[in-house]
Amino acid sequence: MTDTPIPPGALSGLKVVEMGQLIAGPFAGKTLADFGAEVVKIEAPGSGDPLRNWRLIQDGTSVWWQVQSRNKRSIALDLRSAEGQDIARRLIAEADVLIENFRPGTLEGWGMGYEQLSALNPGLIMLRISGYGQTGPYRDLPGFGAIGEAMGGLRHLTGEPGRVPVRCGISIGDTLAALHGTIGILMALYHRQAHGGRGQVIDVALHEAVFNVMESLVPEYSAFGAVREAAGSALPGIAPSNAYRCEDGYVLVAGNGDSIFKRLMSTIGRDDLGNDPALADNAGRVKRVAEIDAAIEAWTAPRTVAAVMDALNAARVPVGKVYTAKDIVEDPHYRARDMILQQPTRDGHVVEVPGIVPKLLGTPGGVRSPAPKLGDDTDAVLREIGLTEQQIAALRERKVVA
Repeated sequence: MTDTPIPPGALSGLKVVEMGQLIAGPFAGKTLADFGAEVVKIEAPGSGDPLRNWRLIQDGTSVWWQVQSRNKRSIALDLRSAEGQDIARRLIAEADVLIENFRPGTLEGWGMGYEQLSALNPGLIMLRISGYGQTGPYRDLPGFGAIGEAMGGLRHLTGEPGRVPVRCGISIGDTLAALHGTIGILMALYHRQAHGGRGQVIDVALHEAVFNVMESLVPEYSAFGAVREAAGSALPGIAPSNAYRCEDGYVLVAGNGDSIFKRLMSTIGRDDLGNDPALADNAGRVKRVAEIDAAIEAWTAPRTVAAVMDALNAARVPVGKVYTAKDIVEDPHYRARDMILQQPTRDGHVVEVPGIVPKLLGTPGGVRSPAPKLGDDTDAVLREIGLTEQQIAALRERKVVA
């Protein structure tokens, strides 16, 4: 955050109630909030969203929380109580969007299914993220992002051939579901505005969000009976595109374009391969990928990562190193594009956090407020829906709110 005023975002005026916790639902809420939506996050009194306590903790709060919940307001509300559910209904009645990632049937058990909520608010758009979706034989099974990654086909392809499948190191299943959910919200908002004012449900299953980005996995099986297998750092069927060992690390080289391949071979002193008619297109190179990879690594191995990158960048061959968090924070390109931001916390610290994606040049996103402490906005939000100070005090006394 800076002292420069941030203009209203593209979603300014959009009212969102977020009932999700941890990653999938809240990431969708974060994305909307970054672009100006007013997101009221409902959390359980006392404990709040478990993400507050995940991974590395600063002054009792996860630094991850500072990113996931920036630009949001927090109300501590007991949704298991009838009074808490009534307050939630009043909030939802005035909202454009409701985000939830409970197990299917949870809201229905509270009398807060879409049929009941849309009767209060016909324009309501409801994003529901769950492990297996709201229908189907698996709907009631517990499902986390890791399981969605496995069922969606991703885990089978990660890692080295013949080794134990590995995860990619982040909760990619959850964030893919959140991004698909955000796209669904924007589609539903357009439909509501352009075609009659009704809301609708967006049903996102974790495994389906993963499956949707799995490229030609099923068509290849359907047409040829081919089951794509793990291939380590290579991209099967595309050559050359791999990670290559250097003196002090690894570089990734994407030399699979026909003209790029010729420039790559010229740079590494292998014009014999670059001018070989049999290697003029990708199909030919795939047949001899082991030979090509060996030639590239014979050139990269005695050189530093920096030297390899300098040479290949000069030849206009796509090349990159494997970045760590330290590399990202120190990279001038990240800084130049405002992808590392200084964000204050409510405890008085300043944390460097990821910037805003995507970049809208006319109505840019921004960090308008730090992530809230639990219940920071309870009283203000309750006053906005018409409760008096006496009513709020009574609810607090009965531990319905905090």
